[in-house]
Order: sequence, then structure tokens, then C-alpha cells
Amino acid sequence: MDSSQSTVIGGNGGSGGNGTLISQNNDMAASAAGADDSMQKLNQVSNSIQKTLGLIHQLYLTVSTFNAAFQMPLLQRINGLVVELDNMVKLAEKCNIQVPMEVINLIDDGKNPDEFTKDVINSCIAKNQITKGKTDALKSLRKHLLEELEQNFPDEVETFRESRAAAAAELKRQTQAQAQAQSVLPNGDVRVKSEH
Repeated sequence: MDSSQSTVIGGNGGSGGNGTLISQNNDMAASAAGADDSMQKLNQVSNSIQKTLGLIHQLYLTVSTFNAAFQMPLLQRINGLVVELDNMVKLAEKCNIQVPMEVINLIDDGKNPDEFTKDVINSCIAKNQITKGKTDALKSLRKHLLEELEQNFPDEVETFRESRAAAAAELKRQTQAQAQAQSVLPNGDVRVKSEH
């Protein structure tokens, strides 16, 4: 799904911070606090939706049995509904939820949105199986080619294996050097990882 196919409900996602020492515990605590805050905001929106549905039901009952004596309660319920809808919009602006357009279309068609999740998972499984099949076929081809080459050109295959081993060792050395370099922040401070 690309970004043009999603609907954003509310808010301004993102947060910022400044510091020279980065701790994994702080990141995890901030993430957990952000998740709790996000869930709290989502629960507030959900409660507002439930309250709005209750107000709409009360309004329906008032309208279905309407006579002149019920004009004032009707106006009060309409005003209450407007206030709650305004509250719901304000609460929703604090939430940052992205919903794929396919899910919205399924809901509009009266279908279960879980079908979208099931279809996406089944599609991923099918693509994974195809990719695994291609990978296995390439591994088999490589093995077969090396066997054939070893029978016909044993010296060249030995040289090839030695160069591959040297390249793998160099790659491992570079990866370790990069890992050490990444633990140093641009300002020269060392990134600290906490023990669990």
C-alpha cells in the first residue's frame, strides 16, 4: 500500500527530543508512554462515539414520538448531539490513525474489514512461497554448477572458494567496524545500551 491509498484520521504524528546520551530504557519507556497515551486518546474517541450513538438513539425516540410538548427536549437533544460531535472531532484530531482505503471501501460495501487483513496475509504467504521457491531453485543451480565446475576445473574452483572465503572475512570485518562506528554519535558521545 502506498501513502496515497491511506486515510489519516486526525493529528500530527511525531515527537522530538534533544540529548547527548541515548539510553535504550528511555527509548522503551518513551515508546510505552506514547503507546499508553495513544491508547488513552483512542479510548476517549471510542467513548465519545458510544455517547454519540446513545444521543442519536435518544433523538430517534424523541422524533418518533414527537408532538409540540416535546419541542424543548428535542432541541436540547439536538444541541447535545452537536456538542458531542464537536467533542468527538476535537478528540479525533489528537489521534494519528491510518486506515487503508481498501478497508474503508470494504466497510462501505457492508463487508467485514477482517477480510482485508486475511487477504493481505494470504497474499504475503503466497509471495513468500514463490520467493522461497526461486531461492531454493537458485541454490540448487549454484550447487549443481559448482559440482560440474569442480569436476572440469578443480584448480579454478579451489581459487574461487578461497577468494569467497577471503571476501566473506573482509565483509565480516567491515560489518563489525560499522557496528562500532554506529555506537558513536556524531557529536562524539558513545551510545549507551542498558542491561536487561
